[in-house]
Amino acid sequence: MEVGVGAKTDELEQLERQIEQLESASAGDPDARKRLRDMHARVEGLRKQAAPKVDVWARVELARHPQRPYTLDYVQHMFTDFSEIHGDRAFGDDPAMICGVARFHGEEVMVIGTQKGRDTKQKVYRNFGMPNPEGYRKAIRCMQMAEKFGRPVFTFIDTPGAYPGLGAEERGQGEAIAYNLREMARIKVPIVCTVTGEGGSGGALAIAVGDRVFMLENSIYSVISPEGCASIMWRDAGKRVLAAEAMHIIAPDLLGMGIVDAIVPEPPGGAQNDHVAMADNLDKMLVETLTELKMMNPQQLINARYDKFRKMGQFFQQV
Repeated sequence: MEVGVGAKTDELEQLERQIEQLESASAGDPDARKRLRDMHARVEGLRKQAAPKVDVWARVELARHPQRPYTLDYVQHMFTDFSEIHGDRAFGDDPAMICGVARFHGEEVMVIGTQKGRDTKQKVYRNFGMPNPEGYRKAIRCMQMAEKFGRPVFTFIDTPGAYPGLGAEERGQGEAIAYNLREMARIKVPIVCTVTGEGGSGGALAIAVGDRVFMLENSIYSVISPEGCASIMWRDAGKRVLAAEAMHIIAPDLLGMGIVDAIVPEPPGGAQNDHVAMADNLDKMLVETLTELKMMNPQQLINARYDKFRKMGQFFQQV
C-alpha cells in the first residue's frame, strides 16, 4: 500500500470514530449536525481516494467531450418558463454566458451558466465557452437581481477559463472576476453551483462561490489546464497526463479535500450518452439541496458561505 493511501486510511478510521461519538451527542444541536454533514462528506471523499486509482486523463477527455450537456441542455430538461437576460448595461452582451429567469419545480429561480458550442459556427459564436468581462458583469447583475426578488441562483460551469484576449484584458477581465468573487460571497439568497464539464481557473470560480458546489462524476476543476501546467512546470505540454494526475483535478480528489460538497453520478459511459438521465440525477440533488438551504435565513447563508471558503486549503489536524 502506498504511503499516501495508508495515511488516508488512518484518517478515515479516525473520522469514523469521531462520527460515532458525535452522533450520540448531536440530538437537538444544529452545529453538531452541520459538523456531522461535513465529516460524512470528508469520509466519502477519503473512501473514493482510497479506492483503486482511476484513469485521470480519461476523465479529462470525458469532461471535454463535445456531446456533454451544456447549460442550455439543462435548462431544457430541468427548468420551465425560461426567459434569457442579455447585456451587462456597460459594454454589451456575451453569448458565452447564459443568464435568465426560470421556474424550478414551480419556484422562480435565476439560472446562470457558461455555454459552449458544438459545430464550428456555434463554437465561434459562444467563444468556445470562454466569457469576456461583460459576461461576468452580466452574471453578477443577474445574481443581484435575483437577490432583490428573493430568487435562488443556480450556476452551471463548463469553461476552459475566462477569455485571455487583448480586448478582454482592456475591458477589465481580472477586475470583473474579482468583483464577482466579492459580491457572490454576500448575496443573500441560496446559490448552488455545479461543475458540469471543465471548471477552468478564475473563469470558473467567478460563478462558483456558492452555498453548495457540486461536480459531475466526470468533470474536472482546476486553477489551470493540465497542458498549461505541464508547459510551466516541465516546458512540455506533452506531459499533460502527468500534470493532470499531480494536480488532483477530478471529483473524488476535490471532494476529499473539501473543495466541493458532493459528486453527481453520471449515466453509464458519461453524461454525453444520456442527457435526460444526467439531468434527472442532477435535478434530484438540486431539489434536496434547495429545500435544505431555504431553511436558513440570509445572514446564516452568508456566514456559512464565508466559513466554507475560508476553510479551503487548511490541511492540518488538531491534536
